[in-house]
Amino acid sequence: MSKSSRSRGYRAERELVTQLWKKGFAVVRAPASGSKIKRAAYPDVVAIKKGRVAVFEVKSRSKEESIYIDREQIVKLVEFAERAGGRAYVAVKLPRQKWVFVPVEKLESTSSGYRVGRETLTESLNFDQLEVALGLKSNLMKYASPSEKE
Repeated sequence: MSKSSRSRGYRAERELVTQLWKKGFAVVRAPASGSKIKRAAYPDVVAIKKGRVAVFEVKSRSKEESIYIDREQIVKLVEFAERAGGRAYVAVKLPRQKWVFVPVEKLESTSSGYRVGRETLTESLNFDQLEVALGLKSNLMKYASPSEKE
């Protein structure tokens, strides 16, 4: 990983922490994220609000392109989320765009890990949808008539 991509990653993590804090989450950026610790599973960012836990692997890209993630990173992310009783996401910051959140269940499996493709990015969650997925906000569709839900 080049120095510029590493510093872009740190900036993205700090930006996500700030944005989540503004939304009312208690947030921690894991100082050991990305380290080669074998016995522990550390996500990049942990966010908690009203007892709901979200853990994030943070990715930042200078271009709109597919994102590839090592299998071990996602396995450790999911393990941490399960231990914390939370949900695991890949948080993605693309140039000149807002943050998007991809539930790990939506990642595409590859031979060496996982991929977040362009289509997956367009179907990902924004901040409000993330809060709905975590059960922190209501989705207005629950008030819709059965015919409107279809």
